[in-house]
Amino acid sequence: MLLADGGINRDNAKVFTEDVESMVANGFNKLIIDCSKLDYISSSGLGTLLVLNKRMKAAGGDVKLCSLKGIVAQALQLIRLDHLFGIYTDLGQARLAFRSGDEESSDGEA
Repeated sequence: MLLADGGINRDNAKVFTEDVESMVANGFNKLIIDCSKLDYISSSGLGTLLVLNKRMKAAGGDVKLCSLKGIVAQALQLIRLDHLFGIYTDLGQARLAFRSGDEESSDGEA
């Protein structure tokens, strides 16, 4: 799980991307981004989510978002990214979604 804290924008998008790339390099192919503390997302941040999703899919993985609220949830709905990502009300629901899709594999989960 990766906690998106505060905001995702041009200033921190690179670090966020590097964290995910490190996880993928270490064998993680399931990522849940907890957005419970995410209050803001810029167009750069939205682009970062798209890149992360693409990279994770290329590695045979998946990205799920949970606990979206306020302006962040509205932004994702407005540009229809809510149809691209699995979006769940809380972390528990996102974890269950991964488990229900598992076939008892030993894949890493972040």
